[in-house]
Amino acid sequence: MSGETDEVGRAIAGELRLMDPSVRVSRSLVAELLDPDFVEVGASGRRWTCEDMVAALPEMDGASQDGPRYEPSGMTGVVLAPGVVHLTYETTIGGQRARRSSLWRERSAGAGWRMYYHQATPVPPTGD
Repeated sequence: MSGETDEVGRAIAGELRLMDPSVRVSRSLVAELLDPDFVEVGASGRRWTCEDMVAALPEMDGASQDGPRYEPSGMTGVVLAPGVVHLTYETTIGGQRARRSSLWRERSAGAGWRMYYHQATPVPPTGD
């Protein structure tokens, strides 16, 4: 059970790093956290590849030390298989809320955890 807790903890640590403005502005740090096969379906509905995200993230919301930051809440995770973790949580940034889901994987022991898939869905103003 503790191995599963460790895996979830490493995925959560990676997720939180990707929300850190000092990481978001660094293409090299972002590339270390995204799987080469990464895909995101953003809150806008846009599909992003790893290359797209590495290029764009430094200019996106949450990348400025003095600008709005992502505020995560309710983050939980479950191990789907050895080396695969599913995280779910909500974020708020600039008054906008989104429900988020991420898949993290470690391809081989010691290779490090990388985000493989991410999806953000806007929360309607009514909160339903």
